Amino acid sequence: MNFLHAIMYSHVNILLLIGLALFGGTFGGRIFQKLRIPQVVGYIVIGIVLGESCFNIIDAKTLATLSPINSFALGLIGFTMGNELRFDVFKKYGKQFMNILFYEAMGAFVCVFVLVFIGASFMFSLKMALIFALLFGPISSATAAAGTTDVLNEYKTKGLLTTTLLGIVALDDVFALFLYAITSSIAGNLIGHGNVSLAENILQPLYEIGGSIAVGIVSGFLLSKLLQRYTEEDRILDFTLGAVLFILGLAVVLKIDMIMTSMIMGTIFANKVPKKSRLVFGAVESFAPPIYILFFVFVGAKFNISQMSLPIAVFVVIFLIGRTAGKMLGANFGARISKAPLKVQKYLPMCLFSQSGVAIGLSIISSQRFPGVIGNTILIVVTTTTFIVQVIGPPFIRSAVKKADEVNKNITEQDVIKSLTAKDVMRSHPAIQENQTVENIVHIFSENDGLDFAVVDPDNRPIGCITVDSIKDALATENLLSLLVAADIMEPITYTVTPDMPVDSIYHELSSKSTNYVPVVDSQKKYIGFIETRFIDQLVSKKMLEVSMAI
Repeated sequence: MNFLHAIMYSHVNILLLIGLALFGGTFGGRIFQKLRIPQVVGYIVIGIVLGESCFNIIDAKTLATLSPINSFALGLIGFTMGNELRFDVFKKYGKQFMNILFYEAMGAFVCVFVLVFIGASFMFSLKMALIFALLFGPISSATAAAGTTDVLNEYKTKGLLTTTLLGIVALDDVFALFLYAITSSIAGNLIGHGNVSLAENILQPLYEIGGSIAVGIVSGFLLSKLLQRYTEEDRILDFTLGAVLFILGLAVVLKIDMIMTSMIMGTIFANKVPKKSRLVFGAVESFAPPIYILFFVFVGAKFNISQMSLPIAVFVVIFLIGRTAGKMLGANFGARISKAPLKVQKYLPMCLFSQSGVAIGLSIISSQRFPGVIGNTILIVVTTTTFIVQVIGPPFIRSAVKKADEVNKNITEQDVIKSLTAKDVMRSHPAIQENQTVENIVHIFSENDGLDFAVVDPDNRPIGCITVDSIKDALATENLLSLLVAADIMEPITYTVTPDMPVDSIYHELSSKSTNYVPVVDSQKKYIGFIETRFIDQLVSKKMLEVSMAI
């Protein structure tokens, strides 16, 4: 009995903690957004308050229990990033991306390597200083996909800077893995771990990368085939989330990279069925925000200021300075020699501060392979710097994309629909009186471009609707034509809207009622206009064209 009670109590606690993290993160994000600070910073700050550095409500054991949420968030981030990796874009800018990628990653590696070696040589032996430099260097080259994409999504950015940035953060983790494979082998031999060869260290990341690409490609093709058959948004979302979760679990079993696998799947899907992918990625993006909030709250909760010591504080400062300087200088140099547009040269270096989950992963591997002072120091330093750059990185990205004039350029059809109300899409069609003859009704249809018209009573209140099909049926009964009036051929209405009602609510209601029209009424329920779904579609298409022309 006590055992069951303990299980139930633990279960309730987990639910309480998730609810608290989600509610607190949302509230904190909203406050920071009002202060013109990216909301991701608010999520992390709330995590600090709930974590070991403050109230310790979310401790390390709880974070380990909730780690599947982090994996799910990273999988969703990888999948949605795949939508940005269009083959036509890489065909046009691929060489430019690879140049920038090489120099920004190597810039961070070289700067951190040199500064860590110099700094560590004052605290440890030269051999230990070299080992620290070999391990910190490749870890510094990785960039966070999560924090970057969250800011870009929040500010709806679109343009060459955004495309370049997403291409870089999608690929530099691969570069970091290769660098780490080589340098960790050298470090292992220096410290006496000579049982693992350089070849084995290189083959392992090759397996991870190759396996991720293979599984991602196959799953992307299968998902595109599956979703081509369905149009219902709810079912599409169910299949997509199921596919992402399945691929993440398979990646764990095969010991390949989860983010890369889901990203490749998203890339193949987006390029295989570009039209369908808009609906799919839109559905995923509408579902994902609560998962992202939890992810960043947990990032903040991991930060533990009590673990700081003087040597670790020195490493933190050195690592931050070297990584920041190296990435900024390298990105700028790479952009210049590849002749990237001026705004990419100027603003891309401001967008690469955030540190990725791959960096945390490599630090954990280091702590396991090099137990003791080396492993513990690397784990604490990388965890601390990840927190710091996750806080300072998003404001710099926001500033860069604003200066590059790419904010609010990634407008979707759903964004346009959410911005409209009934008065924006209604037409002031003349209403048909309930006693009007079919002959008069045909005249009204011929004089106006509507396919459906409201029928009103003597008090000008909608009581029905006459469609083109209704007219066709009436004209087929020639012997009764002179006897029919509007009330005889109309379809009764059960639904009206007011001018201030949101269009997305109207769309949902019309879909649930399987109809294409609705009358608009004032506060006295009197007819003032008419909405057809084709009017909405026309207006949305027009606004989307205006947005694309403005970019």
